Amino acid sequence: MSAPATRQSLPIASDLGKNIDYELFMDCVHCGLCLGSCPTYVETGNENDSPRGRIYLWRAIADGRAPFSPEAEKHMNGCLECMACETACPSGVQYRHVIHSFKNDQARTRGPAPMLGWLQRAMLFGLTPHRGRMGWALFPVKLMQRLGLGWAVRLSGYLMPGFLRRMQEIVPDLAPYHNLPEFLPAIGPKRATVGLLLGCAADAFHPQINLATARVLQHNGCDVHTPRSQACCGALHKHAGLDDDAARLAAGNCDSFAAVPGGLAGLDAIISNAGGCSPVLKDYGHILEGHDAAGPGAVFGGKVRDIHEFLAELGPVKPRHKVSLKATYHDACGLAHAQKIRSAPRQVLAMVDGLSLVPLAENEHCCGAAGSYNITQPEMSAALGQRKSGNIAATGASAALTGNVGCLLQIDRHMRDRSPRVWVGHPVQILDAAYTGEKPFGLNVAIS
Repeated sequence: MSAPATRQSLPIASDLGKNIDYELFMDCVHCGLCLGSCPTYVETGNENDSPRGRIYLWRAIADGRAPFSPEAEKHMNGCLECMACETACPSGVQYRHVIHSFKNDQARTRGPAPMLGWLQRAMLFGLTPHRGRMGWALFPVKLMQRLGLGWAVRLSGYLMPGFLRRMQEIVPDLAPYHNLPEFLPAIGPKRATVGLLLGCAADAFHPQINLATARVLQHNGCDVHTPRSQACCGALHKHAGLDDDAARLAAGNCDSFAAVPGGLAGLDAIISNAGGCSPVLKDYGHILEGHDAAGPGAVFGGKVRDIHEFLAELGPVKPRHKVSLKATYHDACGLAHAQKIRSAPRQVLAMVDGLSLVPLAENEHCCGAAGSYNITQPEMSAALGQRKSGNIAATGASAALTGNVGCLLQIDRHMRDRSPRVWVGHPVQILDAAYTGEKPFGLNVAIS
């Protein structure tokens, strides 16, 4: 009997799935308790779109029992990498290593994100990770919005190819850019010295969140260092299987923060306000293993804290302003599943007088952003975005809060269609309003 046919452009099966410990496959006992937590399985009901299905599929390919076919590749690429399955799994299956094994082999044999055209890939990897380039690319849109011609920007999308239209639709109302100084002193008694990560797309789309983060840190007694030479965290590259590129960016960021006065040793924490970036930032020691024997990656990663996590650990200062607002909170996957940070955002928001947080159905169900997923898998991303926006609208809240820029963009895009009056923002913007008395960009709220 002849062996199953394989794609001519791919190596033989014996070359695939050999980049992880085989025991990681065997940890999965196929109990199925992950199924209800997996957004793609919930949407399709297809076992191949579930965590255990993907584990079994990639294992079969690694064993040579199944070909690496277009259909298999489609099911594997459909994974959001939200890690909800790891939260649900009673056996402690490290699913992330299985899907990263696939992504690494895919990048090696087919290139990163092979479902995209060359222009899409160029924009994804050549534009998105560079906040300066993103800023220039968004400048015409920002100008049109300032001139009151935002409607023309939206209308122009219908003249664009599908993928450009989808990218254009996700652009929010853009706030004026705030070029943070490299050093901001603590307000009141000094309690800590921190570094602030700006992000790449986050800084281009939502610079007001970085400003709010810096001011909240100042009001909590922190000296804030923001090195200008910092770059993308590398998450986009890591999740695309481009480990060498992720390591290069990680090493550059280690150098940037080592150059602040006092160096890495002088920083009590390195603050991230992007829940999707923090898991990769905290993993710099592993990413740089073999690349940097001196260990700055491990030192850097050990100091990274999500802004909510840091404030909860520090003991936040009580804000003095009342923010009268009914809001709901979406647990970003990178926070809830990858970092197990759930209570800290709610803890710090509970300090704000006048703020009422209402529960959100399917709170930990992925919104469909998932890094570049809304670009690489637009149909599934849209289905999940519509599901999330429907749940948010059902709360009756005036604002939806979430701690990750990708979720902000995705939820805002779908709320514009469903409930355009719902403001979508980051919890730190509400905290900033409570400390300073200034309204967050785009939110009409009573502050006293």
